[in-house]
Amino acid sequence: MLLAMEKITKTYGSVTANASVDFTLKAGEVHALVGENGAGKTTLMRILYGEETPTSGTIRIRGEERVFRSPDDAIRAGIGMVHQHFMLFPSFTVAENIVIGREPSSGIVFNRKKAAEEVARLSAKYGMPVDPLRKVGDCSVGMQQRVEILKVLHQGADIIILDEPSAVLTPLEVRELLAAIRGLAAQGKSFILITHKLQEVMDVADRITVLRDGKVTGTVSAAETNVEELSRLMVGRELIPLNKKPAKPGGAVLEVSGLTIRGERGRAAPLVDGVSFAVRAGEIVGIAGISGNGQSELIQAIAGLRRIDGGTVRLAGRDISGETVRRIREHGLAHIPEDRYLWGAAKEESVADNAAMGHTGRFRRGGMLLGGRIRKTVGEWVATFKVKTGSLDTKAGHLSGGNLQKLIVARELAHGTPFVIAAEPTRGVDVGAMEIIHGELLKRRDEGGAILLVSSELTEILKLSDRILVMNDGRIAGELRSEDATEERISLLMAGGNAHASAGA
Repeated sequence: MLLAMEKITKTYGSVTANASVDFTLKAGEVHALVGENGAGKTTLMRILYGEETPTSGTIRIRGEERVFRSPDDAIRAGIGMVHQHFMLFPSFTVAENIVIGREPSSGIVFNRKKAAEEVARLSAKYGMPVDPLRKVGDCSVGMQQRVEILKVLHQGADIIILDEPSAVLTPLEVRELLAAIRGLAAQGKSFILITHKLQEVMDVADRITVLRDGKVTGTVSAAETNVEELSRLMVGRELIPLNKKPAKPGGAVLEVSGLTIRGERGRAAPLVDGVSFAVRAGEIVGIAGISGNGQSELIQAIAGLRRIDGGTVRLAGRDISGETVRRIREHGLAHIPEDRYLWGAAKEESVADNAAMGHTGRFRRGGMLLGGRIRKTVGEWVATFKVKTGSLDTKAGHLSGGNLQKLIVARELAHGTPFVIAAEPTRGVDVGAMEIIHGELLKRRDEGGAILLVSSELTEILKLSDRILVMNDGRIAGELRSEDATEERISLLMAGGNAHASAGA
């Protein structure tokens, strides 16, 4: 056995993150680690990578007991980790990022030519093509992930931990990633894959270990299980099928007309180029597109986070173009942001304070905040969305990414506004949380709310949307009714093709 983690326990005060966990990995194997948010997956892998110290338990590499006090110890033992949030320097080249810490030199001078040659050989050896001289900041997200994998391979890793590797990838990039993993496994590399995407697990893994509440609920062969069984092991119950009723759209709540956003000086084409569409009461309009085609800039402009260079945005009949974020929210907008850390939370503040943000009117009497009311209401949101937290006083930054996402969704939907922007609403959450969030979005739609859904997950777009807009190169490339939409037609429009989509609402 290449790796054996035996009876690993990790406690933080009264909280147990891992409870006597056993986990093994064979040479050339892809072993997926799945579970609900806060189940202990990332903690277990941080222990393996030397970022955390276990309270008790043993780690063996090739039968030899090892103690990792830092990532450097793990790297020397042949373990590499690609984190969910990449750790690359955008201004450095691909080659410079890959060799960092092990730079080739001529005397005391960094030899850039030799570094590029080393990376070219590494890239060819493992079948992962990159341009060694390209700046990482100019690379797609999928290419940046390839750089991260090549970096740990350059460090000599035989065991590679991938934490939510497909969270921000397009469908094509996901397929390329899974093919790369299988190719590297065939060459003897071993992978531990942390993910919530069970179909991807079934497509690439050899074995699967499921954690729930810090304990192993099962280790199964991928060939002898299915998505339904994995879901039951993760959440401890059968998932309820989504009940999507036919939409009954009313009048337009959001009206976007000729919206234009110019990029940096010297960029020929606008980031958003004359986009027009409407979202009506009682419907969900999905926006699909490959990352970097204007979706982010569009929703930031609607929410007041980015300047509009042309066109108008009207919310409930009022022109909100150029208004402040606060004024736009007061006019009836709630916003689940695509980046929960940048836009959605104050990591150093408590769960209670983060949940109360924007709700101070309902929690204030005179000039005083009603602490008891805040805690009672937030406690109800935490229970409804199954947010796992030690207490309401826990810092938001100490929550797992998925639990923080659930807290933000709960907060924004609780505003009861006529219009909601839901940008990547289930990014990084488990199947149980996804079930809750999807159900709440449909409930809001059925109550007459207008929802603009932006998601890189085509399955989510197809499952929830009543109409689907596809963006390509800053423009609306086409519109599809939900009954006419397929993953193939959307993918073709995303790539700039013609899927005979209708134009207009």
